[in-house]
Amino acid sequence: MNILLKIITIGVGATLILDLWNYLLNLLNVKSLNYRYVGRWIGNFVNGKFYHNNIMLSAPVPNELFIGWTAHYMIGISFSFLLIIVFGHHWLEKPSLIHAITIGFVTVVFPLFIMQPALGFGIASSNLPNPIVRILKSIVTHLVYGSGLYLSALLVNKI
Repeated sequence: MNILLKIITIGVGATLILDLWNYLLNLLNVKSLNYRYVGRWIGNFVNGKFYHNNIMLSAPVPNELFIGWTAHYMIGISFSFLLIIVFGHHWLEKPSLIHAITIGFVTVVFPLFIMQPALGFGIASSNLPNPIVRILKSIVTHLVYGSGLYLSALLVNKI
């Protein structure tokens, strides 16, 4: 399998593992981000709107759920490329859990300091109830994604 395809496959696999984690949390009645709102945010880019007071109160955009899920997977793939950019292509042959977890941890900066403020939730969910709980949940979610990078790389190497 060529390097590009490996990186994409690892990103998709890690994102699937993250989705499985969120599904299990949902069974325990722990809610995660609705990707519809990510799609609504991105769908408004064409109108020059990048910030919302509260994305949940913004008007829906066509295909927002599809846009949100597509963005979710594209971001997961992008972060797998980040791992290889930071740690080198040799990581693909000899995956390191600590490197994968590090990328997972570092990428939590994106939702806490870019996405949540843009959705109107404040920096690190400061405009929402229980921001500390939400921050910890984001960190754990990104650590699960990082673990998914590692597990997906192991699986890709077995194929």
